[in-house]
Amino acid sequence: MNTVSAQHLWNKPFILCLLNNLFLFIFYFAQITILPIYILNDLGGNISQAGLAMTLFMISAIAVRPFSGLIIEKLGTKKALYISETLFCLFSLTYILADNLTVLMVIRFLHGIWFSILTTVAVPIANEYIPAKRKGEGMGYFLMSINLGIVLGPLIGLTFIQSMSYTAVASILAAFVALGCIFCFLIPLPEHKKPEAATVKKRISIDDFIEFKALPVALMAMMISFCYSSIMNFIATFAEQKHMLSYASMFFVVFAFSMMSLRPITGKIYDRKGPNAVVYPALFLFAIGLGVLAFIDSAAGFLFAAVLIGMGFGSVQPCLQTISIQRSPKHRIGHATSTYFTFYDLGIAIGSIVLGMVISGSGYTITYVICAVLVLVSVLYYKVIVSQKPTFE
Repeated sequence: MNTVSAQHLWNKPFILCLLNNLFLFIFYFAQITILPIYILNDLGGNISQAGLAMTLFMISAIAVRPFSGLIIEKLGTKKALYISETLFCLFSLTYILADNLTVLMVIRFLHGIWFSILTTVAVPIANEYIPAKRKGEGMGYFLMSINLGIVLGPLIGLTFIQSMSYTAVASILAAFVALGCIFCFLIPLPEHKKPEAATVKKRISIDDFIEFKALPVALMAMMISFCYSSIMNFIATFAEQKHMLSYASMFFVVFAFSMMSLRPITGKIYDRKGPNAVVYPALFLFAIGLGVLAFIDSAAGFLFAAVLIGMGFGSVQPCLQTISIQRSPKHRIGHATSTYFTFYDLGIAIGSIVLGMVISGSGYTITYVICAVLVLVSVLYYKVIVSQKPTFE
């Protein structure tokens, strides 16, 4: 791939990677927001079917994720990106034709496959255009494009769906993906070359699915995402129980902007002082935020918890992903990314089920206390397991 200068982070290919990722996640989060409305109001579905539409997408994405690294290795980053981007774009258009639940469910399941491969291959490509001495900062900005999607996606979706049909809104969202697809094809990528370190194998092995150098970090990411699932899945019902449902949307806005506000700073600290200088404070902020959430009864406390959780979780996530990449051989970055996201997604999925059961049996206070304690346990895990491993040279 094209080389980048030692300090020039904002090069054209990196900016194209950011824009492509931004439009992808605007579509993703907008559809998550408006699909339940469409299913309930236009397709005559119920809340369980709306949930199934979300779940099918995640099931296919998680199922394919362990194979993504192998697919990228076999096809090369260029073909993997172009194929997954094109098919993701085409499936984005099919939502316009989804006039019954069966068709919509099939679309969601198949769409998740290409989402999984695309979001996996996008990381090593973006990483290639980040200068070696600015990896933490660059990856922080790359993940910030996801945070912007978290804010802009629901905002765009909910704004348009109030005055337009779902078909019209789906067309607009598909146009966003198409625009991202154009940016994708403008990224200068070389033809696929087999890495020097690669060896010809007759049989598929566990190494084709897992990058073991990234595994300790991926396991920690699973612990963190398990705790984060308590926010992603249950914060609205928590707010409703506390009679603060009107503040639930504001929680996510504050949460997202808190994440974004520290990204440029924490990235520079990561590059200059190392990951420990970011990971330890971020984990403590995340734990404190969950602890505050467990005991608050006011809107001010609710939004204060959003600030703490946003700063904590938003800072530790890109750090862990950067560590997983830096500790893996260059030709295995696709596998490292696949490994990281596989365990991250598993944490979200397991947390959604387990924490839902804990909430049903013991309530929100106990649930958020458990999550806060688990984050503190991850501090010890990081110190003993993750921080002791050397960065790959």
